[in-house]
Amino acid sequence: MTDWQERYATATRDVYRATLLDIAKSDTRVFCVDTDMGGLEDGFEAELPDQYVNVGIAEANLMGVSAGLAAEGLLPFANTIASFAATRACEQVKVDIAGNALPVRIVGTHGGFSAGHYGPTHHAVEDVAIMRSLPNLTVLVPADAAETEYAVRALADTEQLPGPVYLRLGRKATPLVHRGPYTFRIGQADLLRPGRDVTLVASGPVPVAESVAAAELLAGRGIAARVLNLHTVKPLDAEAVLSAARETAGLVTVEDHLVTGGLGGAVAELTAAHHPCRVHRIGVPDGFHDQVGTETELLARAGVTAPAIAGAAEEVMRERN
Repeated sequence: MTDWQERYATATRDVYRATLLDIAKSDTRVFCVDTDMGGLEDGFEAELPDQYVNVGIAEANLMGVSAGLAAEGLLPFANTIASFAATRACEQVKVDIAGNALPVRIVGTHGGFSAGHYGPTHHAVEDVAIMRSLPNLTVLVPADAAETEYAVRALADTEQLPGPVYLRLGRKATPLVHRGPYTFRIGQADLLRPGRDVTLVASGPVPVAESVAAAELLAGRGIAARVLNLHTVKPLDAEAVLSAARETAGLVTVEDHLVTGGLGGAVAELTAAHHPCRVHRIGVPDGFHDQVGTETELLARAGVTAPAIAGAAEEVMRERN
C-alpha cells in the first residue's frame, strides 16, 4: 500500500471531518453546524470554537440556522444523519435553503445501509431521490475517502458552486476505489474502466467497488464492461451517460438506495429523453426493510453484489443481441 492509499484507507465521514477543519482554519467563512453528531466537538469545536455551532438534535432548526448563516455571507456545513436531513428536515431544506439558492453544504452521514446495524429507522435509502428533486440543489455521493476530500475542497469554492449542496457519506471505512491522485470535477463522471460491450454506472462506496469487481468477473468471460463512477448524481454527466448508451449494449445502474428515484431513476430519465436503451437498475427493492445488519450484508440481500451486477450485464447484452 502506498502512502497515498494508506492516507485514505478510512471512512468517508472521517476524512470529511479532517478536511473541513483544515479548510476552516484558513477560511473564516466556514462554519460547522452540528446536531450532536459526536466527534465534531472533539475536533472542530476544540480548535475553532468561534466557527462551531451545535443546535442539538433538532434537524429542522439545523437547516434554518444554516440558511441564516449563509444569507449573511458565511459558508455553513450542516451536519446530520442522511435519513434525518432528507425526511425530518425536508421542508426546511426545500423552503429555507433550496428555495433561496443559499450556499449551505448539507452533509448527511450514515447514507444508504451504512447504519444498518441501527435498524430501519436509520436506513437512508430514499434521500438521493428526495434531494435531487429539489431545484437548485447539487447532489454528491463520493465513492471513497479520497474522493470525499476532493469533493469537500470543491465545496469551499462558492464562485464555482454558489448554490446549496447535499453531500452523502457513509459511516465506516469502505474499499478504496482509486489507487492514486486523479482529477475530480463536480458534474463530470469518473471513468474507472473503459469498455465497449456494456456499461456499469454506479455511485457510492460499496456499489462502485462491487461494479469494479463485476467488471473483473466479466473480463474473465470475454466481456469488456465500461465502469462509470457518477459521484455527482445531480447534475448528471449527460455526455458520459449518453455516450455509454450509444456505444455499448446498455446500462446497469448500481446504488445503495431504492431503485426508485435515485441514480437509476436519473439515468433512466436521461436516456428515455435522449437515447432510449436498456437500463437495468440494481439497488434496494421498493419497500421497507426491517432487517438489521452491516451495510454489505444488507446490500447483499438486496442483490448489490459483483456476481449479481455481472449477471445483469450479461442479461442486458443478451437482450441487445
